[in-house]
Amino acid sequence: MTDLAIDVRGVSKSYDQHVAVRELSLQVPRGMVYGLLGPNGAGKTTTIRMLLDIIAPDTGTISLLGRPHGDRTVLDKVGYLPEERGLYKKMKVREVLRFLGALKGLSQGDADRRIDAWLERLQLKSEAKDWSTAKVDELSRGMQQKVQFTATLLHDPELVILDEPFSGLDPINAQAMKDTVVALREAGRTVIFSTHIMDNAERLCDAVCIVSRGEKVLDGRVADVKAAAGTRAVTVTFDTTPEGAVLAVLRDPALVAQLDVQGRKVELETAPGADASRLLAALVGAGAHLESFSRVQPSLHRIFLERVGATGVEAGMTGHG
Repeated sequence: MTDLAIDVRGVSKSYDQHVAVRELSLQVPRGMVYGLLGPNGAGKTTTIRMLLDIIAPDTGTISLLGRPHGDRTVLDKVGYLPEERGLYKKMKVREVLRFLGALKGLSQGDADRRIDAWLERLQLKSEAKDWSTAKVDELSRGMQQKVQFTATLLHDPELVILDEPFSGLDPINAQAMKDTVVALREAGRTVIFSTHIMDNAERLCDAVCIVSRGEKVLDGRVADVKAAAGTRAVTVTFDTTPEGAVLAVLRDPALVAQLDVQGRKVELETAPGADASRLLAALVGAGAHLESFSRVQPSLHRIFLERVGATGVEAGMTGHG
């Protein structure tokens, strides 16, 4: 048995004159949470659709769980949560889950046992309230997403593919989904999810692949990606959003090469040859009131901005995903 859950080599896909994915290669070991990261329109959803044989690549090869692309039996071992959610809104929750379970070969009795377990786990079934008897359109958006997540996992897939799984969720429902992703990894399952939210990827992923304009920018284990980005990153927290003389120091190219102001928190990369202590002295001299000043490995968010750039993010806001 191969150690790879996903093996993509030299895959490309074009729509008319638009290249959605160009010469993409990536390998995902089994039992890993793997993030496919990039701005909207970077090629993430197109890549996922090729993995699932929904669309065919123009060039290159794909294998899932050691089986070649197009092997229909392997798809029974895959769970897929699409970005465009789709449930039969006039059906009751249990009925729609039974139907989707039957498509994966589950008997009604087996499906019901698994439905009950998942709905209880995701807080959709309790002694106080059983949402399995409600129609889908009676549920909130977050609850509907939990139902679709249940459908994705009902047949106990070896490989779980989630396309923007946390989009539109409130913090409580998002945390429930994240906890489930962690539990899947602990159970030895492989999870690949696409997102443009770097904080989610940094907290959940063992490894990531960043794509922009259909091309791979970098990939590897999160720790390795951050280590390779260098140690010139500094995080500063001020008592208020920096402005005036303090902001002028942060924008001094002799001191700062990259800058990301997030309210009172600032992530930056010092200029080549500029010492962090020199920057600290300049900030204090400009009258800054600091809550913290630390030299750290750069966040995935910082690396993403550096490698993709504002131009790449803006270019990725339209077109095929």
